[in-house]
Amino acid sequence: MVWVAALPDGEIHVWRVYLNSDPVGPLRFEELLSGDELGRASRFYFESDRRHYIAGRAALRSILGHYLREPAAGLSFRYNDFGKPALDRDTDLAFNLAHSGAVGLIAVTRAGLIGVDVEAMRSDIDFTGIATHYFSPRENAVLRSLPPQQRCRCFFDCWTRKEAYIKAIGEGLSIPLDRFDVTNAPGEPARLIADRLDPMMSQRWTIQDLPSQDGHVAAAAVEATAISWRLFDWSDEQN
Repeated sequence: MVWVAALPDGEIHVWRVYLNSDPVGPLRFEELLSGDELGRASRFYFESDRRHYIAGRAALRSILGHYLREPAAGLSFRYNDFGKPALDRDTDLAFNLAHSGAVGLIAVTRAGLIGVDVEAMRSDIDFTGIATHYFSPRENAVLRSLPPQQRCRCFFDCWTRKEAYIKAIGEGLSIPLDRFDVTNAPGEPARLIADRLDPMMSQRWTIQDLPSQDGHVAAAAVEATAISWRLFDWSDEQN
């Protein structure tokens, strides 16, 4: 597709990235990455994970470089104590990257803090057991009330919404997942119901389910309201 021209203040742009690129792709992508990023890539045990990381970082750099109108290879990043990246400059451009296998999502906005998560749905896990340890009492009650055939989607809807929220805040799993409630009943729109650390958070944050394919579920969270969302597909031809 043709690059979008700009990123208005009230928009969130979400780029869908397919990380299984042509075998020659990573060689070209590596030219965009910093020495630190290449060092991280070299530490992956599986070659597929290394390729996915390189393709994802190249896509991220290309997308951010487009909005900043700067060469992708020249961008630099800083990381907070919990590992969340940000551009190493004074800018209102916020972003977040998530991937599950070969499916990646990159969310970019000027509206505020942003987080995104994508997960491949699996039916062979202990939904109720995991939820007991990580979900809030309200979320657990909803999950247990459902017939077995609906629990898989309910679990992953809840998980991606919660992950997107804590990724946006940027403090990782230092934030207990049972500290806050998100909607997770079938057909219920994505929403932050309550954060027990700050009752006003639910009025400042928006959680949005994202279109997904190939058995994946995805969500984003942004510290803003009165916003609009646009979804794009990224191609390595755009970098």
